[in-house]
Amino acid sequence: MPDSIRPLRLPEAAKERLRFLFMAKHALWGGSMHPEDGNHAIYHHEVRTTLESLGINMMVANSYDVLLTKPDVDFVFPLLNRGGFLNSEMLIPLLCNKHGIRYVGGSPIIRGLGDDKHLSKLVSVNAGVPTAPWFCYRKGAPVRESDCPEADRWVIKPNASSASWGISDAFDWNGVANAVAGIHQQGHDAIVEPYLEGMDVQAAFISIDGPVALPMLIYEREDPTRLWTYYEKRDLIANTEKASLQRFTDPEHAPKVAELAQKIANAFEPFDYGRLEFRLDRKTGDINFIEINLNCNLWSEKVVAKSAAAAGLSHAELLETILADSLARQGLIDRRDIILG
Repeated sequence: MPDSIRPLRLPEAAKERLRFLFMAKHALWGGSMHPEDGNHAIYHHEVRTTLESLGINMMVANSYDVLLTKPDVDFVFPLLNRGGFLNSEMLIPLLCNKHGIRYVGGSPIIRGLGDDKHLSKLVSVNAGVPTAPWFCYRKGAPVRESDCPEADRWVIKPNASSASWGISDAFDWNGVANAVAGIHQQGHDAIVEPYLEGMDVQAAFISIDGPVALPMLIYEREDPTRLWTYYEKRDLIANTEKASLQRFTDPEHAPKVAELAQKIANAFEPFDYGRLEFRLDRKTGDINFIEINLNCNLWSEKVVAKSAAAAGLSHAELLETILADSLARQGLIDRRDIILG
């Protein structure tokens, strides 16, 4: 992976010619914390203002309604991923396809493949990447103990969750079954997998004529055995655990994780940007794929932006590089006209 990346800049003619639409749940929020979504509202406001600073001609919307009929735009930058219903990540790409509008991110089927943790693990296994055993208990299907992978401790979460929403653990089958039932009652499928010892390695990618790995990061945690909750990740409650996001340059393990991450990224191409998570047990050397988040959080305080910063890209340069490459990939600008920063 490169230690530094030259940013891509949009040609001025494209800024004048193209009409953009930015969509996010809190795109019209004032930039403060939200009582339910916490720092997600700050994130959406930051991305909106950063995109506006690029000097593009941009509309802003905070609901799917803007796409129910064809809007007068050429390109959509969608961050309205968590729409409050199952598989909402697929809706904007589907509506854009219906209207013939290009957009940042993977196709609906790729977005769905990444959003479904069970299916993304099948992709990982097919790519020859180590992946711990798991089982997806679909809502409405039988919940059998015989399907549950063997373990002393299990992690249970919604199969299409983000930011650790709905995550819990259990130490016996009754605990697993109760957690699965609770997730089913909320209308979601549940995925069950053994708890894995170790630290979380984050492998972020952006597309520059194909998936390019950004410098990897690792969460160094005081107590890696404790599950982080949605409320902590959204800063809705205080997280008192000492933890930090650091560069991951371990000479023994980093090359192995990088090789595995590239295999999975290639399997999902094209997706413009995303983040892969692996669990590394330094004691045993075991590396396991956990999940992929396509078109994930782009807030300057989160993994993709921090990885990009480690490669020398500012937040604005990161967003403009994603835009420029996606526009070129989809034929809205000529790749030869892109300006190298």
